[in-house]
Amino acid sequence: MIKLNQDIDQERTQREAVVAEAREWLGTPYHHRAQVMGAGVDCGQLLVAVYVACGLVAPFETGDYPADWMLHREEERYLGWVKKFAVETATPQPGDIVVWQFGRCISHGGIVVEWPQIIHAYRPECMCVLGDGSIGDLAHRKPRFFTIWPEREI
Repeated sequence: MIKLNQDIDQERTQREAVVAEAREWLGTPYHHRAQVMGAGVDCGQLLVAVYVACGLVAPFETGDYPADWMLHREEERYLGWVKKFAVETATPQPGDIVVWQFGRCISHGGIVVEWPQIIHAYRPECMCVLGDGSIGDLAHRKPRFFTIWPEREI
């Protein structure tokens, strides 16, 4: 029982760190393939930067991707990056990842603060913002959620 409580406390601390780190990126201009706080970031690079900064994911290269790749390809490139480190969950918690399909495949994501509140680098807003993942042009898209933490039955 003590180990389970320690694991839960560690997870809570890690989730809080992810949300705090994501908040540091708020206001960073949207810039395709960039990953420089205060200078530029896109939604995929935001996820990489936050989870790496929190020590939860080892640094990795996403490779080159055109800004409109999701309009011309069905390859689940973005979803592939997410699935490399996370598993799908039905109950999003703070620090989890939310993704949506734009175009022909999953191509946008953010970090859950407290669903539906998210932090994401959003091209229409021209920057990294705190927003509501259930309104605007996200409202009619079905969100999918992913977590890097093991789901427990208590």
